[in-house]
Amino acid sequence: MPARSRNQGNRRSGGNRNRYGPPKRSTKDDEEKAVEVEGEISAVLAGTMFRVRLQSGHEVLAHISGKMRKRFIRLVVGDRVKMEMSPYDLTKARIVFRLG
Repeated sequence: MPARSRNQGNRRSGGNRNRYGPPKRSTKDDEEKAVEVEGEISAVLAGTMFRVRLQSGHEVLAHISGKMRKRFIRLVVGDRVKMEMSPYDLTKARIVFRLG
């Protein structure tokens, strides 16, 4: 019997490898759920955490998004930032952009 190559005769090769796992969630749904707000950094805390004052006067605890952390974007008190907040917990946010 001749030796088969690696992909020959194997039903599981190629195609969708993750068909048995949970379905992939689209990022469009996640972006629609996030609430975008602007605020001003009022305090710098340990571990790249910040207190941000919203225009309404409320203060939230915010952390830097992964892309900002990767690009070493520095934030100081007084910087205006754009944040994403979950509608489920309005006390926490993720900073996604520095406005200046």
